[in-house]
Amino acid sequence: MRYREPLSVIATTLAVTIAFTQSGPAEAPAGFDDQTNGFVNQTQFDSDRTIFEERETIDDGLGPVYNAQACAECHQNPVTGGISQVTELRAGHFDGLLFVNHPGGSLINDRAIDPSIQERVLGGNEVRTFRTSLNVLGDGFVECIDSNTLVAISNRQPAGMRGQFIQVPVVEANNQIRGGRFGWKNQHASLLSFAADAYLNEMGITSPLQPNENTSNGTSVAAFDKVPDPDNDGADVEAFARFMRATKAPPRDETLAATASAQRGDQLFTLIGCDVCHLRTITTAPAGTVINQGAFIVPAALGGKTIHPFGDFLLHNIGTGDGIVQNGGPSTRNKVRTAPLWGLRTRDRLMHDGTSLTRNEAILRHAGEAGPVIFNYRNLAAADKDALITFLNSL
Repeated sequence: MRYREPLSVIATTLAVTIAFTQSGPAEAPAGFDDQTNGFVNQTQFDSDRTIFEERETIDDGLGPVYNAQACAECHQNPVTGGISQVTELRAGHFDGLLFVNHPGGSLINDRAIDPSIQERVLGGNEVRTFRTSLNVLGDGFVECIDSNTLVAISNRQPAGMRGQFIQVPVVEANNQIRGGRFGWKNQHASLLSFAADAYLNEMGITSPLQPNENTSNGTSVAAFDKVPDPDNDGADVEAFARFMRATKAPPRDETLAATASAQRGDQLFTLIGCDVCHLRTITTAPAGTVINQGAFIVPAALGGKTIHPFGDFLLHNIGTGDGIVQNGGPSTRNKVRTAPLWGLRTRDRLMHDGTSLTRNEAILRHAGEAGPVIFNYRNLAAADKDALITFLNSL
């Protein structure tokens, strides 16, 4: 089946198509340098980054229940937009057939502006998990991957390792659906939707795209909400999305990558099958392509670019699923998105819950669909395992 990722008949000109075909896709810019990828100029990028880093207050609409005061609290290492050690808590109940959200939703906010509305996991909600904060650097390129590219990646994978492609609502396009790619459950397809969701669920700040406050364990917090909803006119959400779209991709450690050990590990990564799901290279849609159900046109800075995410942006069951269902339906309960490995060298807490602390531990936690790959890994000589981990540390 082919999924609808509509193209702009006018904007995708013949000249763009010919240039793309003749020269091939260009490498996406990469770097931990706080510099724009060209989507906006540096002045705009710096302004948007400042808003991304800004600490919200109660007068701004913070809370009443929330997790953090700024986007950068969760996305900062080694520069703003990177990963962090911060986790969020989710919970619910599995009745034997279906997952049932915890009262007020599966996200349990860790903070509140008043102790009387502090959220806690209530009895009867035995499904519990932590989720690590994700890297957002380079996500503008990820947004610009055509959904049909993700479908094609899934179709090429062996039947027993085939990633699940799901379509999820694009809030700014009247909830029309598009291929999900952001979040541990692929619960978002666009960065604007992702930004509005995070503003509400992580900071408790409403906006035109998410105008309704969360509850405290299902109970209204209206008595504690001092700022009329929506708390924000949407300008901050636009700035968050614009910042993420303008970030460079995480770069490699080229010095380490050039060593004999890392180069051997690079070969083994393919030989034992890691790159079936941790896909090395994906090309974004050509400039001029209309995505997000008409809400965004792929710009020249993001279109026709080669990225190296070491991920497939699909859902898999590798035996570590968290039991939570979000936008994907019951079949996704024990699936999580393949963790893109770009920027892996900046992470000390691994897997979706952050509880694996070494590369070897994280690899050995893989099971289920990853079973054949882990069998191959276990049979490597110790020196080859070390080489593979050296390669991972170069990402």
